[in-house]
Amino acid sequence: MKKILISFLIATLSLTAIFASGIKETTEIKQDEQITLEWWSWSPEMKEKNQKIINKYESEHPNIIIENTMMSASEYWPKLKIRASQGNLPDVFGMSSSALEEWVEDGLLGNLDEYINNDKTKQEIYTNLLDSTKALAGGNHYYALPFALVTTNLYYNKDMFDLAGLSYPTDNWTWDDFKDAAKALTLDKDGDGAIDQWGFWFYGRYTQIESWVYANDGYLINRDTMRYEPNDNALDALKMLTDLVLVDKVAPPQKDMAAFRQRDIFAHEIAAMSVEGSWNIDNNRNHSDKSMRWGIAKIPLGPSAKVGYIYGWSDSYSMSPNTEYSQEAWDFMKYIAGEGIGMDMYMAGKIPSFKAITESEAFDASAQQPDEMYILKEQAAGAMLTSYTKGWSEWRGYGAAEALGLNGIIDGIVNGEMTFDEAMIEASKDINSVLKRYYR
Repeated sequence: MKKILISFLIATLSLTAIFASGIKETTEIKQDEQITLEWWSWSPEMKEKNQKIINKYESEHPNIIIENTMMSASEYWPKLKIRASQGNLPDVFGMSSSALEEWVEDGLLGNLDEYINNDKTKQEIYTNLLDSTKALAGGNHYYALPFALVTTNLYYNKDMFDLAGLSYPTDNWTWDDFKDAAKALTLDKDGDGAIDQWGFWFYGRYTQIESWVYANDGYLINRDTMRYEPNDNALDALKMLTDLVLVDKVAPPQKDMAAFRQRDIFAHEIAAMSVEGSWNIDNNRNHSDKSMRWGIAKIPLGPSAKVGYIYGWSDSYSMSPNTEYSQEAWDFMKYIAGEGIGMDMYMAGKIPSFKAITESEAFDASAQQPDEMYILKEQAAGAMLTSYTKGWSEWRGYGAAEALGLNGIIDGIVNGEMTFDEAMIEASKDINSVLKRYYR
């Protein structure tokens, strides 16, 4: 019996050694295996910079090849949806906050919980950005890794403020302070009865409207019912904005600015102030007169604000739920989300989600305007909301549908096509007809 037991133990140890040897060999084979990861992204103008990052990554990971496909956003989403319908998504691909909820619901994104919860991601990336993408995805799991934040700001012309003898906007500005400045900055310079310089410019665009809604602790969508049910704070913000055109006469009707690219109205000094996405810093640097002095400020808080939420959202990377190389895909995602890149990968006004980049001296770009880049850093760590839902582009009026939805309705008010009350009735009817198709 004793001999049998000894023989059994020897056999067991031998098998253990064999299996251990097999695991080691398998691991070594995997480390040497040539792996190809597909990376899809929009913004073709980044092609050269992306290739530099790929070259660097491949030199550090000799067994991995990165195939980067880039195209315009108008091409990107239709083609990505075709790949999704074929069950053949790229290993890593760009994901918009506006599409996140729908793609998660359709089971098209890989769950990132085990990666985000088990490494240093939460220490390296702004927590509120991770939280906001998680909330948009349904609130239970991570499906996107943010690489950049965009938010909104009040842009103001310092030369025009100086000529009018006005102090620059501060964090303590109220809506009354803003309106007083807009009135002082609206000028008929040649006395011909026509305004030559407007105090402010806006139209129904999401960045120019929701910024004020959230700064007054308002909301447009009731998240309990998933219906368009703006609260009183939101209605006050919408009324204040439309009155700037119709009552205060400090902003032009949208129809009168149709000859201009809207983002150039401030850059070309037609208006002294405007609210737009932080990406407009890049536009102003490139399209305004180099002698023009300008700055950015936070959106003035409304009279009902207790928190004064920032309007902002992330651009992210997601992973295919069917990738054969989930760990490798995750490592590459972290690399291109900030771990392996620098400030040169971001257009001016895009805020890196990777703290080490945003908090570096390179982010400040002190040699260029605006001087207030620190404001973007403060916003990156602040309380943030968005209005994104399924069907957002349709009900909000975005892209090809910009003349429709809430965008078109607000433009209709300031263009004198309908009263404010009529417009709010139409908005409720039209927007909820869209939301009912997505949220039953």
